[in-house]
Amino acid sequence: MGTYNAKNIQVLEGLEPVRKRPGMYIGSTNSTGLHHLVWEILDNCVDEALNGYCDTIEVQLEKDGGITIKDNGRGIPVDAFGKTKKSAMEVLFTTLHSGGKFSDDNYKVSGGLHGVGMAVVCALSEKLTAVSRRDGFEWSQSYSQGKALGKLKKGKAIRTYGTTIYFKPDPKIFPKENLNIKLILERAESKAFLNKGLMIVVSEKSEKHKFQYPNGIQDYIEKIIGKRPTLTDKAFYVEKDDNKMRLETAFQWTSGTDTVIHSYANSIKTVDGGSHETGFRNGITKALRDYIDRRNLLPKGITSITGDDVREGLIAIINVYLQGEVEFQGQTKGRLNSDITSQVESVIKHSLEHYLLENQTMGDKIANRVILSAQARIASRQAKDAVQRKTNISHRLNLPGKLSDCATTDKNKAELFICEGDSAGGSSKQARDRKTQAILPIRGKILNVQTATMAKILANTEIQNIISATGTGIEPKFDYSKLRYGKIIIMTDADVDGAHICTLLLTFFYRCLPGLITNGHLYIAQPPLYRIDSGKKMFYALDDEEKDRIIKNLGDRKYEIGRFKGLGEMPAADLKKTTMAAQSRSLIRVTISDCQSTEKTFIQLMGKDPEFRFNFIKEHAEFVNDLDV
Repeated sequence: MGTYNAKNIQVLEGLEPVRKRPGMYIGSTNSTGLHHLVWEILDNCVDEALNGYCDTIEVQLEKDGGITIKDNGRGIPVDAFGKTKKSAMEVLFTTLHSGGKFSDDNYKVSGGLHGVGMAVVCALSEKLTAVSRRDGFEWSQSYSQGKALGKLKKGKAIRTYGTTIYFKPDPKIFPKENLNIKLILERAESKAFLNKGLMIVVSEKSEKHKFQYPNGIQDYIEKIIGKRPTLTDKAFYVEKDDNKMRLETAFQWTSGTDTVIHSYANSIKTVDGGSHETGFRNGITKALRDYIDRRNLLPKGITSITGDDVREGLIAIINVYLQGEVEFQGQTKGRLNSDITSQVESVIKHSLEHYLLENQTMGDKIANRVILSAQARIASRQAKDAVQRKTNISHRLNLPGKLSDCATTDKNKAELFICEGDSAGGSSKQARDRKTQAILPIRGKILNVQTATMAKILANTEIQNIISATGTGIEPKFDYSKLRYGKIIIMTDADVDGAHICTLLLTFFYRCLPGLITNGHLYIAQPPLYRIDSGKKMFYALDDEEKDRIIKNLGDRKYEIGRFKGLGEMPAADLKKTTMAAQSRSLIRVTISDCQSTEKTFIQLMGKDPEFRFNFIKEHAEFVNDLDV
């Protein structure tokens, strides 16, 4: 047994813990963690705006991979801190749990209250330079990996106020990640929406993007809704302010089935919700229930209205501004823990109730929308229970008849290939490894679940077969423990029809089995479109570009090109070698990097409104060189 005593105990000092375990402070060292550094600095600037000291924020992506964020707020304090010889600026950037937000004297409303953000950014930066404009001068100091590179410098005389921070993330911490302009633009836009009148300018190379919205979240919800059909002409808007909380919300029902709720606390996006979102959900549910009961609108066969019934088709934005101590879950602030559920619920319930009773024609319209959702829920549950019964009997019983299962029962080794048509299924069965690879052929193009009711989805035979094969059931009865295959692989032809089927399947998994995506089980196979034979050598090409590159590399050597019409026409040996054999194939894992952008894409490209798709085609038509029709 090895010795374990006091000599084995380590004490990490200063910002060493941040560099040693960055995930504890920023969630991860992937793209999400990298951009969290940007959000920390940006949120500090927004805090100045929230408290009335700033009206313009500028963001500049630099050529060296760094970023500069500037505001016209009060400027970081530079006077000496306490009994130390350090300036307040140096303390803020080099010491955890330091800041001016622990009391209400400096910031009545703030998104950052832990005194961690600026120091963490500094610790995880290869270089950081802070410039403060205040007290008649420019003051600057540079840092590297959390340590000051020199003393605070007094610069030129200046009359303006504000802070400029440049930092370059440390490649030792983020070796594979780069700042994404798209994510930064989305964040900047949302901050401008949430803070009426605030201007945020984002610059990249020679392009400038300006965001400023005089109506705040009312402009925001109009953008989210776009051209979706709505039940009311305008979104319902509530603003309530008291000494400790200001609530601002806008919401509207659409004719679709999707529910989109964006919640914020002190302009911080709470991706995991929290007490404010719970209060909002409770408030609208109770208001609609009371209205339906009062008007005696509930038909026979429906015993109750659920929250899901009320929220179907709802688009909502909730933003609360809290004074004093604000409790978030973790440094990444994904969830609001401050107990304001009852306050938010009361405001929403009374405001919506008053509107419905004052506008009964519109109230009845919304109520009927909710009742239709309840009727669809009951029909869906009956269909879902039928499917669930089929999947729960046994892992071997009641599986789809077309499924050619594998021998292993170890889901970590088992793979399910979903392919298009019986012909492709036949080739796949010949090419597979029977021990670990199962084949499920589907017939043609499955139902587009984006525009279908749950009852219609579950009545579809192909979808029933996929659900039964996976073993998990679907939401809300999704049971991850019953998953039968560690890898579920979409394998379609390398042509336009194949891409369409793949898209329909992706839509189904995203809407009905999202847990398989978030847990990393969904993949897309990459079958080749061409085979090039040159002497005894064979080459495979996924597309025309790769084919041309192979031919160019062959030089003067003779070759023959064969084009695969589809998986069903591909020899089993080729299919195995290129697409199915674990040692030689190439798979794309399906992931979700940006939930908001993903949701928007599915709504636009797979939804009922054809205008989105028409515009998409117009924008991208120039990039199409050869249509496979």
